[in-house]
Amino acid sequence: MSLVLEERPAPYVVLLRLNRPEARNALSPELRGELRAKFLAMAEDPEVRAIVLTGDQKAFAAGADIRSMVSIGPGEMMRRNDDLNWSAIRHSPKPIIAAVNGYALGGGCELAMHADIIVAGEGATFGQPEVKLGIMPGAGGTQRLARAIGRYRAMLMLLTGSSMSAREAYEAGLVSLVTPDDDTVARAIAIATTIAAMPPLAVAEIKQVLHAGLDAPLDTALMLERRAAYLLFDSEDKREAMTAFLEKRKPVLSGR
Repeated sequence: MSLVLEERPAPYVVLLRLNRPEARNALSPELRGELRAKFLAMAEDPEVRAIVLTGDQKAFAAGADIRSMVSIGPGEMMRRNDDLNWSAIRHSPKPIIAAVNGYALGGGCELAMHADIIVAGEGATFGQPEVKLGIMPGAGGTQRLARAIGRYRAMLMLLTGSSMSAREAYEAGLVSLVTPDDDTVARAIAIATTIAAMPPLAVAEIKQVLHAGLDAPLDTALMLERRAAYLLFDSEDKREAMTAFLEKRKPVLSGR
């Protein structure tokens, strides 16, 4: 049985649905391996321009699979080299929209934070409770959370293992928008469909420059932005989109 179900709900849009409902979509090694394979394939697929990642109504992903971790030591953790799985998502050139319902805890919260946009259902819960198990986040939880909501809110959550509701996460800056639970996936697909209709090279450059610039000095980040903006002036889609705008028609985009 596939642990990651793939659908094509709209042109150039892929919906990936985590499929371990019996374990609240806990991120087992096998599930992370499937996600890696999917993201590596989609990175090379010209028919994919936006990705929606979701779980089910009860859980986006309720963390790592504790059963697979309780009896192992650091050597086994190093041999698993789990960063290869996370890297495939982290370095995806395609925009990722996380549609979060239910629990997004531990590795599930880290998975959501690998997305570029997070759409949360009203009943969603976000948290990094690893400290309660005597461990800590290991897939970017400390770093991404602090960058999203600030050092002091992040420290409170990380050191106490406390969680945030969807509304609290939105107000803190962790979530892009909050929807009724039944609308979460549909809203994420609608956003992905809008993005997929944009010139792909411009979308890719915006994503790359924003992420690279966040960790660079402002002058360096502005230079990266200028160079990327100038390069796009040589794309076929730029010429077509501007011509279509002037001619008051819909552009025909090639992705070149």
